[in-house]
Amino acid sequence: MAVQSKQVPIGPWGKATAGAAGAVFANALVYPLDLVKTKLQVQVKPTGSEKALSDEPHYKSSWDAVSRIGAAEGVKGLYAGMGGSLIGVASTNFAYFYWYSVVRALYIRYHKNGQPSTVIELSLGAVAGALAQLFTIPVAVVTTRQQTQKKEDRKDLFETAREVIDGEDGVCGLWRGLKASLVLVVNPAITYGAYERLKDVVFPGKKALRPWEAFLLGAMSKSLATIITQPLIVAKVGLQSRPPPSRRGKPFKSFVEVMKFIIENEGVLSLFKGMGPQILKGLLVQGILMMTKERVELLFILFVRYVQTLRSQQLRKAASLASAKVAVPVLIK
Repeated sequence: MAVQSKQVPIGPWGKATAGAAGAVFANALVYPLDLVKTKLQVQVKPTGSEKALSDEPHYKSSWDAVSRIGAAEGVKGLYAGMGGSLIGVASTNFAYFYWYSVVRALYIRYHKNGQPSTVIELSLGAVAGALAQLFTIPVAVVTTRQQTQKKEDRKDLFETAREVIDGEDGVCGLWRGLKASLVLVVNPAITYGAYERLKDVVFPGKKALRPWEAFLLGAMSKSLATIITQPLIVAKVGLQSRPPPSRRGKPFKSFVEVMKFIIENEGVLSLFKGMGPQILKGLLVQGILMMTKERVELLFILFVRYVQTLRSQQLRKAASLASAKVAVPVLIK
């Protein structure tokens, strides 16, 4: 039954809604990990006289960050900026899954040579990711600012957006890190391209995956993408957050500048800082997201089938009534 129902198309809007719902649910469950990995990625270890001047906490590990944030701000501190983050997650994933469905359907329509190859899947994912980023990056910029604000400086979503706009870049500040984000479209491209390939390899011919199967494939594909793109992720977060104290308020101009700064001050391996919670978060989020997306898509499909059945019944009733009305004059004669 489930396999047959998966053959009913639900269109880009249905796939986008399913993807967004899965992403919001998954990210809400693991949000503290997102906050911690952001704080680890933007921090710069102070040296010499900077230790005395800096009042920014420096976390040694994910657990250290969770413990100290919880002690200083309570559980609420681990969810700072979650509202804006979930709005960003919903909009980004809705846009991504919508455009991915559209460009993939267009490709299949005009290239009737079977399913797309791995390279094509990656390319389609990159195009969809680029389109999604153009429309949704302002929310990501504001969320990153919220996550890295001190407790006493913390503002809501709109006030933080105003602070960004009032900066030296003006409204364009809401698109800080756009170049890095466009480069990072390879992350979802690798993730979803790998997901589709692994699905064909690990579960060949299977249309409807069980929850644990979707979770496994989602976790594997996201882990691979995160390891490959971690330096770019760290650079993008650095671009979108406030500059470190040692820069005297001077913002970074490019992700290359961020990477150069990190290497000079902390070494090459620091380009992978925060990778532990990044991978754990990605593994859990992607697994839960794809598991939830598969279930929501199935609900959409069952709903469409239900509506189609009702419509067919109504059409049959209408046809029967019309036939009865035509038959009445014949009987009178």
